[in-house]
Amino acid sequence: MLKTIARLSLAATLAFAGAAQADNDLPGKGVTVTPVQNTIAEESFQTLLVVRGLQALGYTVQPVQEIEPAAQHLAVANGDASFMADHWTPMQEDLYANAGGAARMSREGVYSPGALQGYVIDRKTAEQHGITRFDQLKDPAIAKLFDSNGDGKADLTGCNPGWFCARLVGHHIEAYGLAATVEQRQGSYAALIADTINRFRQGQPVLYYAWTPYWVSSVLQPGRDVVWLEVPFSSMPGSQNGVDTRLPNGKNYGFTPNDQHILANRAFTEANPAAAKLFAVMRLPAGDINAQNLRMRQGEASQRDIERHVDGWIKAHQQVFDGWIAQARAAAAD
Repeated sequence: MLKTIARLSLAATLAFAGAAQADNDLPGKGVTVTPVQNTIAEESFQTLLVVRGLQALGYTVQPVQEIEPAAQHLAVANGDASFMADHWTPMQEDLYANAGGAARMSREGVYSPGALQGYVIDRKTAEQHGITRFDQLKDPAIAKLFDSNGDGKADLTGCNPGWFCARLVGHHIEAYGLAATVEQRQGSYAALIADTINRFRQGQPVLYYAWTPYWVSSVLQPGRDVVWLEVPFSSMPGSQNGVDTRLPNGKNYGFTPNDQHILANRAFTEANPAAAKLFAVMRLPAGDINAQNLRMRQGEASQRDIERHVDGWIKAHQQVFDGWIAQARAAAAD
């Protein structure tokens, strides 16, 4: 009888230990997560990679909701969304502050560092006319080279209305005295840049705003097809007023280098240390985002394609991914 009780006690102990181990392996079990991202499909890759990490920790993740950046920040701050994986600093610092800042949101760690932005023209036109700086477009003769609609102004392919970069481009046009000769074309960036690429392939001059990581720099490669234009001096609006935008190499493209962060609702991260740790330790090279974005440009752009890209990245970096999960589980166990 005593042996039977001992065996039952041992079995119960092992079952309890197994349940505890399972809880440690899946600290997110029973918790639902709501992600949001920008309306740019090319940012799905980094968002879904975070989703895969959360799922490995046992979280139930709702389908990703696509909304504009200002609404993203408010949704995260208010708890209507749990996280976004495409928060840029310092470019979106004003959106962050206006939504409540550190009191309502968490952005520990850097998810993808060293994103660049600037103004780009085709290399052929740059070399033929000696164009190296953005403010040279004050010259009506130079501006007219990039006039695609016949109004005499240079047509600069710009950002979607409502994007913070649209405000930056507009600010620069005023700051560098270009209002009379340069016009920012706004609309769907994807559609506008597709038209820009078509004009480039037809041998026409092109002028556009670009950022990395994004597939455009893999199609129109800086140094080979196009060149970055420098600006005459640093000039940034809002909270970035007075910031020096010169790079360490002395070049000044008018924008500060940006880092991408996983921005999360603070109440969510405080209640979920495993998720908070995952958000803090994940790191994705810009080059990997560029490569995936190019695959989308080449036709692999469906949801199934993007999920396959994410799973392929994890398989190729399994040790790194497992390390993130292990750190997150350890944080939950503390």
